[in-house]
Amino acid sequence: MSLRPLWAGAISFGLVTIPVKVVSATEDHDVHFHRVHLADMGRVRTRKVCELDDQVLSQDEIGKGYEIAKDQTVPVTDEELEQMPLPTAKAIEIAAFTDAGSIDPVRISDSYYLAADGQVAAKPYALLRKALGRSSKVAVAKFAWHGRERLGLLRVREGAIVLHSMKWPDEVRSPESLAPREVEVGEDEIAQALQLADRMTIEDLSGFRDEYREALEGMIAAKADGKPLPAIAEDGKREQGEVVDLMAALNDSVAAAKESRGEDGADATVHEMRPSQKAARKTPAKKTASSKSAAAKKPSGRSSSTSKKTLGKKAAAKKCSAS
Repeated sequence: MSLRPLWAGAISFGLVTIPVKVVSATEDHDVHFHRVHLADMGRVRTRKVCELDDQVLSQDEIGKGYEIAKDQTVPVTDEELEQMPLPTAKAIEIAAFTDAGSIDPVRISDSYYLAADGQVAAKPYALLRKALGRSSKVAVAKFAWHGRERLGLLRVREGAIVLHSMKWPDEVRSPESLAPREVEVGEDEIAQALQLADRMTIEDLSGFRDEYREALEGMIAAKADGKPLPAIAEDGKREQGEVVDLMAALNDSVAAAKESRGEDGADATVHEMRPSQKAARKTPAKKTASSKSAAAKKPSGRSSSTSKKTLGKKAAAKKCSAS
């Protein structure tokens, strides 16, 4: 499949020049909507209106301006921008190499493939690709795009050189103010979290899909055919604000991960969950003479509540052992 190039120039690698074309590395599969007049489904479009005279403007009448103060804007033309001294205007200039693991993923924004532009580019392109492929390093480059200089990252993916557009260091905000206050986490909780991560580790991510988009397309197809809308599936999420026992949740998650993979020599099955303490307290249990006596002697207040919980647990335990 032939893709229309977004940009054409060259990679500058020391004294080596590699003519390349930039093509998008990703596709947009989102479902896009039009704004419409609900009465007759006519399209509603955005009009470009001058706020001073309320006149609708054509594209030829619109230019760029930079506001340096309130009510003071400096016009800037496209010709003036093109004459700016920018050495990377038509070049992806490799400035340095660094370890791939040293790049913070939050700095990476868009991704593009670099295609060799003509037969003259084949050998130097292959040279850079092999050099990057045999090392654990990536190339840091500077290039110009849409009227500004950008920082980029070059690496190899399935035989092609990929250009990642990156944020400049001063464009990444510090997350220090967003971190929660210090809380104590037990070693056993950390161990269970690591065990859960190990159980959930996979090698191939190709199985993930956009379930929301699929459901949205199904709804649109049903409306177009005049059919009833698909039923909403229960997501089984906890209600907001519900307090969760972290350790119990980790233990249950690890057990569920084991079952889903059919580990411990058994096929993956679904087992009935044991009743919770709340359910056990609701279940009527036979009282023995000793329990009646203990109930009669129990003190009032907080200790009484504790005794009820203990008796409830014993009753549930006896019921489970009897069954």
